[in-house]
Amino acid sequence: MEGGSEACASWIRRPENRVLVVVGKPKIGVSPPLLEVFSFDVKTASLSADPLVTCAMGEEDGDPVGFAVHPSGEEIVCSTAKGCKLFELCDRDLIFKLVAKDLPPLQSVGPQKCLAFSSDGSKFVTGGQDGHLRIIEWPSLKVLLDEPRAHKCFRDMDISLDSEFLVSTSTDGSARIWKINDAAPMISLTRNPDEKIECCRFSRDGMRPFLFCTVQKGGKVVTAVWDISTWNRIGFKRLLRKPISALSVSLDGKYLALGSSDGDICVVEVKKMEISHWSKKHHLGTAISSIEFCPFERIVISTSNQRGAVITKLNVPADWKEWQIYFLLLSLFLGSAVIFYLFHEHSDSFWNFPLGRNQPNRPYLRTVVQDSQLADDQSPW
Repeated sequence: MEGGSEACASWIRRPENRVLVVVGKPKIGVSPPLLEVFSFDVKTASLSADPLVTCAMGEEDGDPVGFAVHPSGEEIVCSTAKGCKLFELCDRDLIFKLVAKDLPPLQSVGPQKCLAFSSDGSKFVTGGQDGHLRIIEWPSLKVLLDEPRAHKCFRDMDISLDSEFLVSTSTDGSARIWKINDAAPMISLTRNPDEKIECCRFSRDGMRPFLFCTVQKGGKVVTAVWDISTWNRIGFKRLLRKPISALSVSLDGKYLALGSSDGDICVVEVKKMEISHWSKKHHLGTAISSIEFCPFERIVISTSNQRGAVITKLNVPADWKEWQIYFLLLSLFLGSAVIFYLFHEHSDSFWNFPLGRNQPNRPYLRTVVQDSQLADDQSPW
């Protein structure tokens, strides 16, 4: 797939921990724009040679530019030059099919730069190139918020893990926080006049309620952190010393991935805020347009105009698998049982202590009990 014509790509999380990849290809010559779904081999970190299903889009729809995949893995929203199209991914006996569905609120709204489903799949949010923000209830498609002047032009967007907050950034460097359930703006993130807030992502580990944003100040770029309980900036660090074009957080919240404007990929361990993986010139000097972590493995998929979609296996410490944890606990239990047995067999027991040369043949306890009973019998009471 490297060096191909892919315009956009995204992971699809299917039941039984199966992972697929959806790829969008622009119109080339007489070939119409295409949507293709591939199977993914975790061991080799590669896609299948042939797609599981291919769907040709109408030329009137325009080229695909981005995806948002529902957490169920059954619905895919594709952003095009004209608006958004909805596809249902059907699977019957391992035979896949993409079925186009109507999406009335978003069919002719123009290009949408940002698309996102909430973690529970109950909300869908779009941010347009014209600065128009829409929050839609899913799957009823009821429009909860229609704000045509949310920004000058959307730069990036993300939804918090609990689906309570939405953060959006603009090409003018501003950033706003929205309360999703109230369908209303809450606050604008503070910044200095010479700062531009660009990419944004909420933390995902469920323990540290943080917001990560890349901030450009002159020729310097830092990754800043906000506490979402107070919306105060609590720190920053200069990680990738070049402009950032894409940002992503792993589903377990342990890693950040940054894509640069000259094709570098940098992966940071959130706990230490230190670089764990760095692929230089991975996209041959062109800006990375999107980057996304695989749902189950330390693998990312990134896209650019030069190389299309590229899958990268990260050089980070391997995580413990569930079966490995159970095996370790079982080993500890069995080891403890063996140690207890050996200690019991080779140590003196209170009831089976060895009899010395001058020791009576019966335990002294019996004599003590008898003398005590005799003393009780002789009591005047």
